[in-house]
Amino acid sequence: MELTKHWAARLDDYAIDVAWSPDGSLLAAASASGPISILREADGSPLHELPGHDGGTNALAWLSSLASAGQDGTVKFWDARAGQHVATAKLGSAWVEHLAWGCSLLAAACGRSLTLLNPDGSIQNAFDDAPKTLSAIAWRPRPAGGGKEFLATAYFGGVRLINPEERSISREFPYANGIHALAWSPDGKWLVSGNQDPSVHLWVPDRDEELQMSGFEGKVRHLSFDLTSRWLATGGGRDVSVWDCSGNGPEGREPVMLPHEAPVCALAFQRAHGILASGAKDGAVHLWSPERGQPLRATLRLPAPAAKFAWSGDDRFLAIGTEQGVVYVLRVQ
Repeated sequence: MELTKHWAARLDDYAIDVAWSPDGSLLAAASASGPISILREADGSPLHELPGHDGGTNALAWLSSLASAGQDGTVKFWDARAGQHVATAKLGSAWVEHLAWGCSLLAAACGRSLTLLNPDGSIQNAFDDAPKTLSAIAWRPRPAGGGKEFLATAYFGGVRLINPEERSISREFPYANGIHALAWSPDGKWLVSGNQDPSVHLWVPDRDEELQMSGFEGKVRHLSFDLTSRWLATGGGRDVSVWDCSGNGPEGREPVMLPHEAPVCALAFQRAHGILASGAKDGAVHLWSPERGQPLRATLRLPAPAAKFAWSGDDRFLAIGTEQGVVYVLRVQ
């Protein structure tokens, strides 16, 4: 396996987020200062630059349309190919910090409030405020055989499960600490939080079970499941811990440890294959096959640490937004 630079493009500020179009032909890259660059996959040339948000853009999410969240308290919807603004949803005076598309709805977290938006930008439902600022959101994948789609929201003190069909809070899971990240396993069994204490906590909502792994070097800000739902990669220090979630789960099992020379700052399993990408503060980017123990498949060092990872839909390209405001697209062969 080989990891090579496909192209690089410079933004005017820190790369706060990157997102591929559904067909993989375009990459959206948001700078912290606000503008959003629409870049061609073929060579990184700019198609459009969207104005983004006054004060700064915080997050991107791309499904049928490109959505962006900003420090101006709004979510904006864009026709990225035409370079046109389509709609704006004003959610409040707080920053909108988190976006996530479900099957047909966009979830947006603005301070303590959660809003579900339709693809046309209209509000489907706004929920009562959480006790604290929402720190992460994640949709539970809809089961293959059908069933309900749930949204998990985290705040200091716990996690809520939202039922969008009934427009209600379905469950609450208390957790007496800060939560930095949420992830669902692709099969919908495990709901995982990366925590400030520092630890990783797992819930099995369908069976009212909880597990926890502690002893991390630092706060756990990065989580990623592989497509089989067996392997959970977690940050929280200079090593990536890869946990076996088969059977009764990872509690009491020793993880596979993937070593780095600097703290881990980004993690992402491929969408449809088993390769894990990890990035560290020294600019290193590694590709691993964790199911085989500890094999390092490829490595490359960038001039600046990664801020965000995004795999293309076909897993051929890894987009990396860096702290120096450069977007790299790496080719995997």
